[in-house]
Amino acid sequence: MALTDIQIKALKPRDKKYSVSDGRGLILEIRPNGAKYWILRTWNNGKEKRRHLGSYPQLSVKEARIKAVEEHDKILLPKTKSITLGELADEWLKNRMADKKYSYLESIKMRLRLYILPEFEKTPVTEINSSDILNLCRKLEERRTIETAARVRTLIGQIIRYAIATNRAEHDPTTALKNALATRQHKHMAALTKPADIAMLMKNINAYPRVIVRCALKFSALTFCRPGEIRHAEWSEIDFENSEWRIPAEKMKMKRTHIVPLARQAIELLRFLKDLTGKGKWIFPSARMDGNPMSENTVRIALRSMGYSKDDMTAHGFRAMASTRLNEMGWPPDVIERQLAHSDNNRIRAAYNHAEYLPERRKLMQFWADYLDELI
Repeated sequence: MALTDIQIKALKPRDKKYSVSDGRGLILEIRPNGAKYWILRTWNNGKEKRRHLGSYPQLSVKEARIKAVEEHDKILLPKTKSITLGELADEWLKNRMADKKYSYLESIKMRLRLYILPEFEKTPVTEINSSDILNLCRKLEERRTIETAARVRTLIGQIIRYAIATNRAEHDPTTALKNALATRQHKHMAALTKPADIAMLMKNINAYPRVIVRCALKFSALTFCRPGEIRHAEWSEIDFENSEWRIPAEKMKMKRTHIVPLARQAIELLRFLKDLTGKGKWIFPSARMDGNPMSENTVRIALRSMGYSKDDMTAHGFRAMASTRLNEMGWPPDVIERQLAHSDNNRIRAAYNHAEYLPERRKLMQFWADYLDELI
């Protein structure tokens, strides 16, 4: 028999929880503490399953009945329609992405793991709407990761369009967001950020004739530290055992010690250089052998000799190159920013953060070195 508000309000708690029926499997459960919850009872092959719909009076009698009907409708839909985004993403990766490059595939998986699956892993694809996706993208935009928000929208769209193609969904909710997301205000940076351009740069560096300058260029690409930090790098700052370069606070722009995890490729480069410059103080000494570090113009001149103008690439551009690509490939912005040794406005916290995110930064630096290798 259908319940009324008067009847429900008259229901008093007992020593043990009990329930009353509203019909069609919808019951109201009354607990000893007086709380009242709407529950839908359904059966499959003789086995009962209970779904909690909400509490009373937050969910009214009328709303509970509507929700019960909606739940019944979901049960009646073909099972292929209820595949979750997490399940579909696994299938999409295996069927549509198996032939992609390792680094690209890893960036896709990272974006799924960090941003999309925490929100939608258990959600049926047919229940994800434009508003849900917009809310996720807005959260990412608030963290100033506009590129990431756009790429997350694109990735969700790719997966859902695969669902459409395999008859598991009927429409793509990301199409409604075409003009809803923030767009990055592009500022020209003297850095190469397209994969094809980066690949050509690394090939040109490998072909550069002056050995020590070539190593300085490669080390700049592998560590993306500031040009002054590269030029003034000392052998005493390198910890080969722990694969780290510890830059003293007095050498850093923000006057804080900075740890640079060194990828396998960076360690190999330094071991090679050790035979050439290891007897001196500087890793990259001046060509004049006058006891000074490499000139601030050396890398710039090398880039110009390769055909790159000041509007194409600069010594500082290795930082923008790495930052742009790593953000685009889905790495957490906080990890990238910490590795770039950017300023932290909280001075107390900043004093203790030189090792923050270090495990993640080690993974990031090795990923970046592997990515550069893979490009060429």
